[in-house]
Amino acid sequence: MTTLPEKPLPVETVSAAALAPFGWLLGKAVSTADAAADTALAFTSPATDFWHEHGFDTGPGGETDILWVVYRSTDRTITECEKHSLTQQAVIPLTGAIIQILALPAADGAPDMTSARAFVIPVGTGICMRPGIWHTTRVPVESADCLMLSRRSTTADLVRHLNTGTPAQETQISAIPAHVLSFPKPK
Repeated sequence: MTTLPEKPLPVETVSAAALAPFGWLLGKAVSTADAAADTALAFTSPATDFWHEHGFDTGPGGETDILWVVYRSTDRTITECEKHSLTQQAVIPLTGAIIQILALPAADGAPDMTSARAFVIPVGTGICMRPGIWHTTRVPVESADCLMLSRRSTTADLVRHLNTGTPAQETQISAIPAHVLSFPKPK
Protein backbone atom coordinates (compact mmCIF):
# COMPACT_ATOMS: atom_id res chain seq x y z
CA MET A 1 0.00 0.00 0.00
CA THR A 2 1.33 3.44 -0.96
CA THR A 3 1.22 6.19 1.63
CA LEU A 4 0.53 9.65 0.26
CA PRO A 5 2.95 12.37 1.37
CA GLU A 6 1.71 14.79 4.00
CA LYS A 7 0.85 18.24 2.71
CA PRO A 8 2.26 21.31 4.48
CA LEU A 9 -0.23 23.81 5.89
CA PRO A 10 1.44 27.12 6.79
CA VAL A 11 0.34 28.74 10.06
CA GLU A 12 -0.56 32.40 9.52
CA THR A 13 -1.29 35.41 11.67
CA VAL A 14 -5.05 35.93 11.71
CA SER A 15 -6.58 39.03 10.13
CA ALA A 16 -10.17 40.03 9.38
CA ALA A 17 -9.53 39.89 5.63
CA ALA A 18 -7.89 36.45 5.67
CA LEU A 19 -10.61 35.06 7.93
CA ALA A 20 -13.55 36.52 5.94
CA PRO A 21 -14.36 33.43 3.82
CA PHE A 22 -14.69 31.37 7.02
CA GLY A 23 -16.26 33.87 9.43
CA TRP A 24 -15.47 36.93 11.52
CA LEU A 25 -12.58 38.19 13.61
CA LEU A 26 -13.54 39.15 17.18
CA GLY A 27 -11.67 41.56 19.41
CA LYS A 28 -11.15 44.44 17.03
CA ALA A 29 -10.65 47.88 18.61
CA VAL A 30 -13.64 50.09 19.25
CA SER A 31 -14.28 52.61 16.49
CA THR A 32 -14.36 56.17 17.82
CA ALA A 33 -16.77 57.08 15.00
CA ASP A 34 -19.13 54.29 16.11
CA ALA A 35 -18.85 55.31 19.75
CA ALA A 36 -19.75 58.92 18.84
CA ALA A 37 -22.82 57.98 16.76
CA ASP A 38 -26.23 58.05 18.47
CA THR A 39 -27.30 54.85 16.69
CA ALA A 40 -24.13 52.87 17.40
CA LEU A 41 -23.93 49.98 19.82
CA ALA A 42 -20.76 51.36 21.31
CA PHE A 43 -19.72 53.41 24.30
CA THR A 44 -16.34 54.72 25.32
CA SER A 45 -15.23 56.67 28.39
CA PRO A 46 -12.11 56.98 30.54
CA ALA A 47 -13.48 54.18 32.75
CA THR A 48 -14.70 51.64 30.17
CA ASP A 49 -15.28 50.84 26.53
CA PHE A 50 -17.84 48.41 25.14
CA TRP A 51 -19.14 47.84 21.65
CA HIS A 52 -21.13 45.47 19.49
CA GLU A 53 -18.73 42.97 17.99
CA HIS A 54 -20.95 40.41 16.24
CA GLY A 55 -24.56 39.19 16.33
CA PHE A 56 -24.11 35.47 17.11
CA ASP A 57 -26.55 33.28 15.15
CA THR A 58 -27.46 29.79 16.41
CA GLY A 59 -29.82 29.20 13.48
CA PRO A 60 -33.61 28.86 13.61
CA GLY A 61 -34.89 27.73 17.01
CA GLY A 62 -31.43 27.42 18.48
CA GLU A 63 -30.37 28.36 21.99
CA THR A 64 -26.91 29.75 22.65
CA ASP A 65 -24.60 27.49 24.63
CA ILE A 66 -21.58 28.93 26.46
CA LEU A 67 -18.83 26.32 26.70
CA TRP A 68 -15.52 26.23 28.52
CA VAL A 69 -13.04 24.30 26.35
CA VAL A 70 -9.50 23.18 27.13
CA TYR A 71 -7.46 22.37 24.02
CA ARG A 72 -4.38 20.19 24.56
CA SER A 73 -3.46 18.69 21.18
CA THR A 74 -0.05 19.85 20.00
CA ASP A 75 -0.05 17.28 17.16
CA ARG A 76 1.03 19.13 14.03
CA THR A 77 -0.55 16.52 11.72
CA ILE A 78 -4.19 17.17 10.82
CA THR A 79 -6.14 14.10 9.65
CA GLU A 80 -9.76 15.08 10.32
CA CYS A 81 -12.05 18.10 10.55
CA GLU A 82 -15.56 18.74 11.83
CA LYS A 83 -18.34 21.06 10.80
CA HIS A 84 -21.59 22.18 12.41
CA SER A 85 -24.45 22.51 9.95
CA LEU A 86 -26.88 24.74 11.86
CA THR A 87 -24.92 27.23 13.91
CA GLN A 88 -22.07 29.65 13.97
CA GLN A 89 -19.37 28.78 16.48
CA ALA A 90 -17.16 31.29 18.27
CA VAL A 91 -13.92 30.48 20.10
CA ILE A 92 -11.97 32.96 22.23
CA PRO A 93 -8.62 31.90 23.75
CA LEU A 94 -8.27 32.97 27.38
CA THR A 95 -5.03 31.43 28.68
CA GLY A 96 -2.96 30.70 25.58
CA ALA A 97 -2.99 30.98 21.81
CA ILE A 98 -4.68 28.37 19.65
CA ILE A 99 -4.18 27.39 16.03
CA GLN A 100 -7.51 27.19 14.21
CA ILE A 101 -7.52 25.18 11.01
CA LEU A 102 -10.38 26.11 8.67
CA ALA A 103 -11.62 24.85 5.30
CA LEU A 104 -14.58 25.70 3.10
CA PRO A 105 -17.02 22.98 2.06
CA ALA A 106 -16.59 21.55 -1.44
CA ALA A 107 -19.59 21.23 -3.79
CA ASP A 108 -20.34 17.79 -2.30
CA GLY A 109 -20.13 19.16 1.26
CA ALA A 110 -16.80 17.46 2.06
CA PRO A 111 -13.84 19.56 3.27
CA ASP A 112 -12.20 21.45 0.39
CA MET A 113 -8.63 21.18 1.59
CA THR A 114 -7.41 23.38 -1.26
CA SER A 115 -9.10 26.23 0.68
CA ALA A 116 -7.59 25.22 4.05
CA ARG A 117 -5.89 27.87 6.16
CA ALA A 118 -4.36 27.69 9.64
CA PHE A 119 -4.43 30.80 11.84
CA VAL A 120 -2.84 31.62 15.15
CA ILE A 121 -5.56 33.09 17.37
CA PRO A 122 -3.89 34.94 20.27
CA VAL A 123 -5.32 35.56 23.73
CA GLY A 124 -7.60 38.60 23.57
CA THR A 125 -8.75 37.83 20.02
CA GLY A 126 -11.41 35.40 18.89
CA ILE A 127 -13.12 34.12 15.80
CA CYS A 128 -16.68 33.24 14.88
CA MET A 129 -17.01 30.56 12.20
CA ARG A 130 -19.91 30.44 9.76
CA PRO A 131 -22.18 27.37 9.80
CA GLY A 132 -20.76 24.58 7.61
CA ILE A 133 -17.11 25.62 7.94
CA TRP A 134 -14.79 22.66 8.46
CA HIS A 135 -12.41 23.15 11.37
CA THR A 136 -10.13 21.65 13.97
CA THR A 137 -7.95 23.17 16.67
CA ARG A 138 -4.41 22.73 17.91
CA VAL A 139 -2.27 24.53 20.49
CA PRO A 140 1.35 25.58 20.01
CA VAL A 141 2.27 24.56 23.59
CA GLU A 142 0.68 22.49 26.37
CA SER A 143 -2.90 23.76 26.61
CA ALA A 144 -5.23 26.71 26.22
CA ASP A 145 -8.51 27.41 27.99
CA CYS A 146 -11.09 28.98 25.68
CA LEU A 147 -14.59 30.39 25.85
CA MET A 148 -16.82 28.99 23.11
CA LEU A 149 -20.29 29.94 21.90
CA SER A 150 -22.28 27.31 20.10
CA ARG A 151 -25.82 25.98 19.82
CA ARG A 152 -27.09 23.94 22.79
CA SER A 153 -28.53 21.16 20.59
CA THR A 154 -25.27 20.98 18.60
CA THR A 155 -23.28 20.58 21.82
CA ALA A 156 -25.64 17.83 23.08
CA ASP A 157 -25.55 16.09 19.69
CA LEU A 158 -21.73 16.12 19.54
CA VAL A 159 -21.29 14.99 23.16
CA ARG A 160 -23.73 12.11 22.59
CA HIS A 161 -21.84 11.10 19.43
CA LEU A 162 -18.41 11.27 21.09
CA ASN A 163 -19.54 9.40 24.23
CA THR A 164 -21.69 6.67 22.63
CA GLY A 165 -20.92 6.55 18.91
CA THR A 166 -24.52 7.48 18.10
CA PRO A 167 -24.57 9.15 14.65
CA ALA A 168 -24.44 12.93 14.98
CA GLN A 169 -27.18 14.94 13.29
CA GLU A 170 -25.86 18.54 13.54
CA THR A 171 -22.12 17.83 13.26
CA GLN A 172 -20.06 15.97 10.70
CA ILE A 173 -16.55 14.67 11.25
CA SER A 174 -14.54 13.83 8.16
CA ALA A 175 -11.16 12.23 7.56
CA ILE A 176 -8.86 14.28 5.31
CA PRO A 177 -5.50 13.63 3.66
CA ALA A 178 -2.79 14.34 6.22
CA HIS A 179 -1.70 17.97 6.42
CA VAL A 180 1.18 19.12 8.62
CA LEU A 181 1.20 22.54 10.24
CA SER A 182 4.32 24.46 9.28
CA PHE A 183 5.54 27.50 11.16
CA PRO A 184 7.70 30.24 9.67
CA LYS A 185 11.31 30.23 10.78
CA PRO A 186 12.10 32.89 13.39
CA LYS A 187 13.79 35.99 11.96
